[in-house]
Parts: sequence; C-alpha cells; structure tokens
Amino acid sequence: MTKTTLTIMLSLLTLCVFSQEQNQKVRIDSIEKTFNYEHGIINLKNGVGKISVPKGFKYLNAIQAERVLIDLWGNPKIDNITLGLLLPENQGILSENGYVFNIQYDEIGFVKDDDADDIDYDDLLTKIQEETIEENKTRKKEGYETITIVGWAAKPFYDKDRKILHWAKEIKFGNNQINTLNYNIRILGRKGVVVLNAIATEKELPLVQKDISKVLDIVKFNDGYEYKDFDSSIDEVAAWTIGGLVAGKVLTKVGLFAIIAKFGKLIILGLLGFFGAFKTKIKKLFSKNKKNETETESITEHLDETSTE
Repeated sequence: MTKTTLTIMLSLLTLCVFSQEQNQKVRIDSIEKTFNYEHGIINLKNGVGKISVPKGFKYLNAIQAERVLIDLWGNPKIDNITLGLLLPENQGILSENGYVFNIQYDEIGFVKDDDADDIDYDDLLTKIQEETIEENKTRKKEGYETITIVGWAAKPFYDKDRKILHWAKEIKFGNNQINTLNYNIRILGRKGVVVLNAIATEKELPLVQKDISKVLDIVKFNDGYEYKDFDSSIDEVAAWTIGGLVAGKVLTKVGLFAIIAKFGKLIILGLLGFFGAFKTKIKKLFSKNKKNETETESITEHLDETSTE
C-alpha cells in the first residue's frame, strides 16, 4: 500500500467519522425536540396519587415515556411499563451521560413492614447472589445475558415514618465492561407501592446519590390510598415484606433490568452503520487489482472486528 493511498484512506476515515458524528447530533437533537416536558403537580394516570416535580427536574408523561422505553431503547411492550419519566432539567432523554427515573405503580397489596428492623442485608445479598447463579442457567437456555450481582451500590434503608424504602445494586450483564446501576425507591401505600427506578450505569451513581434526597418525597397518595388508610377487614395484604421487596425477582425476562439502556445507543448504532458503509468505500477504492483486493479484505476484516466490539 502506498503512502498516498494510505493518506487518502485515513482522510476518508476522518471525514466520514466527522460527518457521522454531525449527522447523529442532528438526529438526536431532532428527536429531543419532539418531547414536551411538564413541571409542577402531575396527577398519575392510575388515580392513586400525584407527584410534585422537584426544582431542577422535568417530567415526561406516560405516553411519551413509553415511546422512549420501547421505540428508542428497544424494550418489549409490557403492561404498566411506565407512568412517566423524571430527569434533571439540563439533561435530554438521549444524553450520553446522566440518568432518569422510571415511575411505576405495583398494586401488590399492603406491604407489612414488621421485618424492617430485623433484616441482615449482607446475608440477604449473599442469598440473592446464590439465587442469581442458579437462575442464570435458565437465562442462558432462553438466550438472555447472564446477570452478576456485584454488590450493594447503596445498602438498603427503610424510613419507617415516611414509609419509603430505597437501595441500589451494582450489576454486571454478561461480559459488559460497564456495570449497571439499579437504584430502587419504593413508596408504600394502602394497596401497593409506587416504584421509582433509576436508569443509569454505575458511573452515574454519584449523580443519583447527590439527587436522591430531592425525589424521595415527590409522591403523595390520594385520599384513601395512603399507608395509614389500610383496613384489615377489606384490604389485601401483600405476599411481600420489606425484605421481599429488596430481594425481589431480579431475573425476570423483561422486568426492570431490561428497561436499563445505554444513553449513547443511537450514536453507537450510527457508528456501526458507518463502518459498514466505509468498508464498502474501501473495497471500491482497492478493487483495481488482485493485490489490492487482498489488502482490502485484511482491512475490512479489521473493521468488522472493530465494529462488533
């Protein structure tokens, strides 16, 4: 390969990468402009309560949030996937760095909190990790990535006065180099729990921890749905306790983990598409003789390896 040819190839590579980055930025900006955010008091569509969007945050309603989770982030469509998304004011849905809280309501019944003071969370973590190893056998058979519970990113804490439980797990999916942050908040009510799950990677843990106090009190149940309104003569008691909420069923096919997505997904996909297009250009450039064709195959094989990493 001559120096001139190599220079041309590298120039094309630089030009195409720059063009691709610009195109992706335009595409992301155009998508972001389609969203309409809200502030103030938001009535949850299921009628159980409302949220007060804290200062420095914005809310994306359930219809738009479902579009994000399913159409943009590639999650399967399931019932009650979201009641909306809460995210920092200065951050977009497709920002490369940052986090969002997905809001849900799980009508599992009245959760008794009698066990809250007696839970050994280190022992509970060990049990969760052991169960995960066993259930990964099923996940592999069904074609899903294995899950490793690395440990507590934030140890479980239950505020008995406010009836708020929160904790965070650090999780590794398959062989992914970046671990996932699974930050959970549960606000207990009469008939179930409001769920706030932070969608982020482990590196965003400091951001979430910095803001967690701002979102703990944003939920207010409507009259008749508060924890204190429980009537043992007519209300169902949940099979879950405080310890059960933390342990949960972490390995469901869809579940909360499938909701977690990389914020740079569109950029990554775009770059992979670029490598495919650039590979074609190289083939045309070097198709004049057999020798160059051989060099081309070597280069394109390298690009194939790069684009799948």
